[in-house]
Amino acid sequence: MVPEEGGTDPTRQEPENVRAQLDRILASPEFLAPERGRRFLQYIVEEALEGHGDQLKAFTIAQAVFGRDASFDAQNDPVVRIEAGRIRRALERYYLVCGSSDPIEITIPKGGYAPHFSSGEGSSNTEVAAAPNRVAKPGQLGHEAPQPGHERPMRYRDLLLPIGIPALFGTMAVLALIRPLESYLSPSKPPPAPVASTSKSKTRIVVEPFAALGGAARGSDFAKGLADQLIAKLMKMDSIVVLAPGRFDMETIGSLLSLQGSTLVEGTVLHLHVRLINGADGTVVWANQYDRDLSNQTILDVEDEIAAKITMEISNSRKLSGAGPAP
Repeated sequence: MVPEEGGTDPTRQEPENVRAQLDRILASPEFLAPERGRRFLQYIVEEALEGHGDQLKAFTIAQAVFGRDASFDAQNDPVVRIEAGRIRRALERYYLVCGSSDPIEITIPKGGYAPHFSSGEGSSNTEVAAAPNRVAKPGQLGHEAPQPGHERPMRYRDLLLPIGIPALFGTMAVLALIRPLESYLSPSKPPPAPVASTSKSKTRIVVEPFAALGGAARGSDFAKGLADQLIAKLMKMDSIVVLAPGRFDMETIGSLLSLQGSTLVEGTVLHLHVRLINGADGTVVWANQYDRDLSNQTILDVEDEIAAKITMEISNSRKLSGAGPAP
């Protein structure tokens, strides 16, 4: 190493302490760095202790540590810059996790690759080595104020205790206040009122299969088709609930209306009788007869026309108000 101006050769004690600190870091399981990163750190520390800190450039490090040849171009191959950033983070983590009481702190200031040695938190707050080409004079360790421009770099962990912890407790206190204020200011929502069963307030009708009289196949087809049309049209009425025949229990469902009818086809003439019966007492609530000439109409048209007429007459009947739903 180069002796200080106006002095003698510096003691070897301080470099040995730095090397001991380097060995301590490399042996720690908390120093998370690959093998080539460890070689990188050893190389720059030894070069700095030997007084060659000003020669620590990307070109020389790439050749000495990473095996690059003379054609190495730092612009196209950022291996040294990437590894330096990785070692910076590894050193910072080491001192944060387990090295806070170490006597010497090794850092790599940004903007270069020369390491910086300063007294750790376990010793005094003065520098151990102010620059790569200078080491402290005998007796200066722990007793000399930092040289201008070489102050110990501040890291984010130095702000953690005085700022981070009070901020954390302040955030927790604010959250604890918001919750009760929110429940106090927000009016409590009343529980939803039970919805009354809509089916109990509507007229319930079961469409029974219509009887086909006379044994004609045309009359049987018309009876089935008309029943299906009636079910489809009655279901569209808001005031009516249509029940499938044979799928209910009179004791549990209460009174309802039963739509019954019979068809008879004589030649081209259709005779239809329809009645609405109160299931509670058997009284006929509504009845009607329909006669149609089928010679100029299709069965489907007649079914649709009669079903629409029956639906309209049933929905308009005043007798349904007291005959449908059970009390």
